[in-house]
Amino acid sequence: MENLIEKKSFEFAVRIVKLCQYLQKNKNEYILSKQIMRSGTSIGANVTESQQAQSRADFVSKLSIALKESEETAYWLRLLYATDYISKKMYLSIYEDNHELSKILVSIIKSSK
Repeated sequence: MENLIEKKSFEFAVRIVKLCQYLQKNKNEYILSKQIMRSGTSIGANVTESQQAQSRADFVSKLSIALKESEETAYWLRLLYATDYISKKMYLSIYEDNHELSKILVSIIKSSK
């Protein structure tokens, strides 16, 4: 059976990598792109790590870290949009994906406690 949060967080990480490639190539932006690369790809890394958790508390902890990284990613996305590095269309598209990840993570965390 396919793991929805693992699939969606990996697909989101791919979008983040492509966004960073765009920012570096087309906007010559390296500082903010490194920040969003770290937080945006960390979501999936922590989700994947949670699958091998040693306990329920460890599982919840890993997913809580993923949620924090998702919230940080939302901040960087808002900043990139506010400073005209990304268009409104780009912002809304990737922001919605990030928001969906956050909602799924909150749901899993709540049901696992």
